[in-house]
Amino acid sequence: MLLKAIIDDLEYSLQVPSQLLTEAEDFFAQLDADMDQGWQMSREWVEQPNQIQRGQIVANKLLTALEKENHRLGMLMAAYLLKRLPGLEAVELDTHGEIQNTQFFFREPGEQTVPPDPQRQAQVEHEITPVFKVGKGYRFSQFDAQRGQWQNSPLFATEADAEAQRQAAIQQRLRANP
Repeated sequence: MLLKAIIDDLEYSLQVPSQLLTEAEDFFAQLDADMDQGWQMSREWVEQPNQIQRGQIVANKLLTALEKENHRLGMLMAAYLLKRLPGLEAVELDTHGEIQNTQFFFREPGEQTVPPDPQRQAQVEHEITPVFKVGKGYRFSQFDAQRGQWQNSPLFATEADAEAQRQAAIQQRLRANP
């Protein structure tokens, strides 16, 4: 399963093995038990964190794991978020110490992919450039027909992350204009 983690202007694609969502249930239950005792969220003590607040707490732990390059802990935190927040697609992590400012983005219910018309697919791929390197990051550009100009994507940490987002942009454009 894929979870996008957005940190400032970088986006990471975390590929979480599906079996981890079930294999780590004991770990998730322990996290929930710890949060049942209440939690300090920035300057505020929360007696009984709700589902979103629990997600924000765990997302803060994910941020720490990513910053310290602790991949094992990062995968566990990402798996918790995917398991406890069904339909989660992306998390925008707050880097300023305000856990409550962490935001979640969810897939549309029942979202499906339909095989596109080959001519439409070729046109859309022409409107979205291949991934290219910019400094230490990667991005791609999309042609905005309404403005008649190219728009750059955000900067991604790896070429794989940029390519995954490029593919998502292609799919979004195909769904928008079948």
